[in-house]
Amino acid sequence: MERKLKIAIIHPDLGIGGAERLIVDAAVELVSHGHDVHIFTAHHDKNRCFEETVSGTFPVTVYGSFLPRHVFYRFHALCAYLRCIFVALCVLFLWPSFDVILADQVSVVIPLLKLKKSMKVVFYCHFPDLLLAHHTTVLRRLYRKPIDFVEEITTGMADMILVNSKFTASTFANTFKRLHARGIRPAVLYPAVNVDQFDEPHSYKLNFLSINRFERKKNIELAVSAFARLHTLEEHALQSQKLNEATLTIAGGYDSRLRENVEYLDVLKHLAAREGVSSRISFVTSCSTAERNKLLSQCLCVIYTPKDEHFGIVPLEAMAAHKPVIACNSGGPVETVKDAETGFLCDPTPEDFSLAMAKLIQDPQMASRMGGEARKHVAESFSTKTFGQHLNQYLMSITGSKED
Repeated sequence: MERKLKIAIIHPDLGIGGAERLIVDAAVELVSHGHDVHIFTAHHDKNRCFEETVSGTFPVTVYGSFLPRHVFYRFHALCAYLRCIFVALCVLFLWPSFDVILADQVSVVIPLLKLKKSMKVVFYCHFPDLLLAHHTTVLRRLYRKPIDFVEEITTGMADMILVNSKFTASTFANTFKRLHARGIRPAVLYPAVNVDQFDEPHSYKLNFLSINRFERKKNIELAVSAFARLHTLEEHALQSQKLNEATLTIAGGYDSRLRENVEYLDVLKHLAAREGVSSRISFVTSCSTAERNKLLSQCLCVIYTPKDEHFGIVPLEAMAAHKPVIACNSGGPVETVKDAETGFLCDPTPEDFSLAMAKLIQDPQMASRMGGEARKHVAESFSTKTFGQHLNQYLMSITGSKED
């Protein structure tokens, strides 16, 4: 019998993104292994979160929600650091020791948590933050320089570092050269998806589905442009009747507090109008898990547009729902999508994406066959059960716990 661990998870903002999905899955799976799990965060909106965080499966405690997320839409990184430091200090001084703390996304909390020698700290690195930040002006570079330095130094202080893909592990080595020179090598722990939540699809409508947060880095305009380009393909490439039935649904996380979400949704709507396809594109903001699953069940396939995405949970959810994926031939999807078997890996151009979409419009049965293979692929390699087993092994090994 395994030793029961007391585990704390620190996450900056418990919303409904891919990072949050992973943290929730981690908590659920660790609870299923008999551990006591407690999530600490600086923000948790009970009206905009994953259901598991309010169901009582594990406690969620919020500290520092009064602290700003930005200062006049600037200094987001600094504010995130301050919020997470406040959370870490509360955990450190208001709670008894935990056996292990899983810190997610923000590494600056690690040296604080290490003050309690009895606690082991595991850091999950989704992607080096310094690569996601803008360094376009002198002022930005001056602002980011100490933050980037602190990120590398504090990341190296963790007892164990986990990353979400081989792509991220390679990027980690190339980015944090001092850590790599010291022999620090992160272990790969792929995110997962609960395949049991997805039933057999009810239909294969000629609807293409894009699921992403409304952020520019998600490159959703590629889906709009590719859909519009279907109409410019040679006449013999598509039957006009099928083409007229084709639609595109763009769904995803949307927060009216975030200026980028508001502005980017407006950009996409204007692009759809300019391309002449706005009447055949639907926008769904902040749909629930049940609504998302219904969209997945009814679509023909999922269009996943981010380029060099470090992992990407959406392709796994799509494949678990028996649907093929059209994604960029880079980053995490290269490790999760089997080209021409469970979907298509394409160059990030409207031309390449539209050709892949056309294949499925011409032959919906191909989508059905690919969807079946996709489901088996995810169930075998990316289930939450497999994820939970690997994470549990990592935590047990880092704490020196053994089976009784």
